[in-house]
Amino acid sequence: MLFQLLAGLAVSAINIALHSLFTVVVIGLMRNIALSATGRFELQLSGVMVATALILMVAHTLEIVVWSLAYLVIGAAPTASNLLYFAFVNYTTLGYGDVVPVKQWLLVGPMAAMNGILMFGWSTAVLFEVLQKTIERQGTLTKSS
Repeated sequence: MLFQLLAGLAVSAINIALHSLFTVVVIGLMRNIALSATGRFELQLSGVMVATALILMVAHTLEIVVWSLAYLVIGAAPTASNLLYFAFVNYTTLGYGDVVPVKQWLLVGPMAAMNGILMFGWSTAVLFEVLQKTIERQGTLTKSS
């Protein structure tokens, strides 16, 4: 059981590092776009939010790929399982139950779910931060005009 927890923590740590990199990139990129953008604020705000959400979706997809590679390395999924599907179901907490980890790796599914919940909450916070900063910037520009 300890080895399962350590393996799950290691994969989670990789995903946390990956998500932190994407967070830094998306916030910096959106800040630069918002500072240089001109035109209708509503379209700018919508564009910034769509771009932010899409970049974060790429981050989540890469994190799911990390989980699927971990399942492959440790042999956590039954033979002939679709590892990417298995990782998606666990990470998103969908839990269809049609593919379950092999008995000696039962804890990795819930650990992937815990990691996914944390990363989705983090992404929600990033989306709101970008939204708030974009709106604040517009307010500053409106007052100075």
